[in-house]
Amino acid sequence: MGTGTGRMASVLRGACMVGTMALLAACTRHGHEGYARYRTNCGICHHGGEGMKGEIPPVSGRVDKIASTPEGRQYLMHVLLNGLNGPLQIDGVRYNFSMPPFRAHLSDEEIASILTYLATRGDTRPAPVFRAADVAAERAHPMTTTMVAEERRRLDAIHPLP
Repeated sequence: MGTGTGRMASVLRGACMVGTMALLAACTRHGHEGYARYRTNCGICHHGGEGMKGEIPPVSGRVDKIASTPEGRQYLMHVLLNGLNGPLQIDGVRYNFSMPPFRAHLSDEEIASILTYLATRGDTRPAPVFRAADVAAERAHPMTTTMVAEERRRLDAIHPLP
C-alpha cells in the first residue's frame, strides 16, 4: 500500500470514528433525558424499573412489549397522562395500587421521552419510539384512572399484557 493510500485510510478511519462518536452522543443524550425524567418523576415508586413486588408494578422489560401494538402504545400514553388504579395482575403477581396522573406536570415531549427510555429497557429491537405529537393527540382526550384500568383489562383480554 502506498503512502497516499495509507494516509487516505487513516483519514477515513478518523472520519468514521468522529461520525460514530457523534451518533453515540446523540443516542446517549436522548436516553439520558428520558432516564433523567423517569428518575425524577417515576423512579420514586418504580425504583430502577423493577418496582416492588405486590405493591408497585415493574416497568423494565414490559413497556417495549406492550408498545408492540398501536393499542398498547395508546394505553401506555394513557397511563402516564391519566394515571392508573389497581388491582391488576402482572406475571402472576397481584398489584393494588394507585398511580397519579402526570397530565398537569409533564409535557408531551417529557412523556414521550420517558416512554421511549422505558422501551429501550426491554428486548425488542429496534425499541419502540414515542413521539410528542402522539402524546399530544392522546392528551386531547382525558380519562379517569378507572377508565385506564378498564382499558388495560380490555387489552389484556385481546392479547395478554406482560
